[in-house]
Amino acid sequence: MRRLLMVTAALVLALATAGTAALAQSETGDKRMGGEDLTVEEMKGLEAVIETDHGKITLEFYPEAAPNHVRNFVSLAKDGFYDGTLFHRVIPGFMIQGGDPNTKGPDTSTYGTGGPGHTVDAEFSDIPHKRGIVSMARSSDPNSAGSQFFIVVKDSSYLDGKYTVFARVTDGMEVADKIVSQPTNMRDLPLERVEMKVKIREAE
Repeated sequence: MRRLLMVTAALVLALATAGTAALAQSETGDKRMGGEDLTVEEMKGLEAVIETDHGKITLEFYPEAAPNHVRNFVSLAKDGFYDGTLFHRVIPGFMIQGGDPNTKGPDTSTYGTGGPGHTVDAEFSDIPHKRGIVSMARSSDPNSAGSQFFIVVKDSSYLDGKYTVFARVTDGMEVADKIVSQPTNMRDLPLERVEMKVKIREAE
């Protein structure tokens, strides 16, 4: 099983040229996502709130650009899939990554390798990876995104067209900044658990 790792700053040049990626497949990774039967208009009326001990991060979705990824995220969140998972990889000046169900357990060697048991085909768009953009992590297979996602804390144009953008932060970037500044080990895992709980609600 390939480990799902977001690129470090040292791999930026390689990523820009090769487009390699982030997320490992689960054992059932070839199963395609069914997801909720939400229309684009219905998804436009929703937003997500990621609750952490450091504060809340509110997301606005991009259902027109990535309808299947938004459906997937909404469905997983409503099922409580993300609750208790960690932001398990944080890189200052780059991004925070989370959404791996393996992070609910104590075996840190598995962090970054988990998923929901299905994948979502890529929905690349021309939305740039500006600060606050939320994209799906994946493996070298463009169609391998599952549940792991990342929030960029700094403009990262070298990711454009290589990862599926499905949302943006509308409130709480200061919380993402706090999380990305947490002390970490050599694998970019925060030394103290940064758990999340994700709620879907009507957009305010």
